[in-house]
Amino acid sequence: MLRKRSFIIAIGLTLTLLSLGHVLIFQNLSPHVVLEELYYIPIFLAALRFGLKGALLTYLFTSLLYLPFFFGQWSPTYLDLVDRILHMIFTGMFAFLAGYLIDRERRLQKQAEHDRSLNGIGQAVTAIVHDLKNPLITIIGYARRIREKKGDPVQAARTISESAENMQAIVRDVLDFGKPMRLACSEEDVNVLVRQAVDMCIARAKESGVTLAAEFSDQSMRVDVDPVQLQRALVNLINNAIEASDDGQRVRISVVPGKKFLDIVIRDNGAGMDRETLESLFTPFYTRKSGGTGLGMSIARKIVESHGGRISVSSRPGKGAAVTVNLPCTATTDGEREK
Repeated sequence: MLRKRSFIIAIGLTLTLLSLGHVLIFQNLSPHVVLEELYYIPIFLAALRFGLKGALLTYLFTSLLYLPFFFGQWSPTYLDLVDRILHMIFTGMFAFLAGYLIDRERRLQKQAEHDRSLNGIGQAVTAIVHDLKNPLITIIGYARRIREKKGDPVQAARTISESAENMQAIVRDVLDFGKPMRLACSEEDVNVLVRQAVDMCIARAKESGVTLAAEFSDQSMRVDVDPVQLQRALVNLINNAIEASDDGQRVRISVVPGKKFLDIVIRDNGAGMDRETLESLFTPFYTRKSGGTGLGMSIARKIVESHGGRISVSSRPGKGAAVTVNLPCTATTDGEREK
């Protein structure tokens, strides 16, 4: 509101100064054509800021200020009078066209944003429905087998439970992505947080035949973070690296100290990503996996950025990928190197 008011005041002062300069120049019988043309400037500024209504209102105000030049000593000849009338007509045409075109462009932009929003909602709904469909089919199938007393009921119940947990995780990701991030921050040792995140991923790494190699800093670095949320982001990133790796490969997790910031780097030796995948990596609901919502990287970035940090990814096809989480650190103390 204050910015809008300042814009109006600036336009009014500009018009007043132009009119005052016009009067002074006329009194000295100097050329006044340049000042007449300068009246287009506040009209154009009003059109840019307020559209057609602003341009027309500024034109009316300009006309009121310009009106005295039609009378008396300001219009000594017939040609001077015609010149001023034509100037007002052309100025009015300019105000209308500028305001109309700017308003039309804004309507088109608004419609395009609305269309993009609807398209994004459609993609989100399609992704969510697709990801919920598979576990739902599994649940219905195994529930039918239990009802018909076919197969092992214990195994069926376990599969139903796993599918329901998968659906719950999908719903949780969608809800977490859509709501503001709420943090319960405390000062933590980043080495401890990373070690705990690695421990949470060991079971999945063993299932995939992947080795996790963690390298911690010689220093004990303190960070002001929500430990639960940050671990969630790190676990997601480490699991992504595991999924991108083949049997027998290694995922390296390292903590790199700095003066004001520290880096947590997660490297894999998988197939890597092409440019299109890399550019779309943080796009919500974008995924090339057979399962998942495509929200994992978006949520991880949201968590990191809510802590005042940054997350970046570098990769080339056939060369693996490296994810770097950059976080501000609050304190650093010397300590023993942890293996």
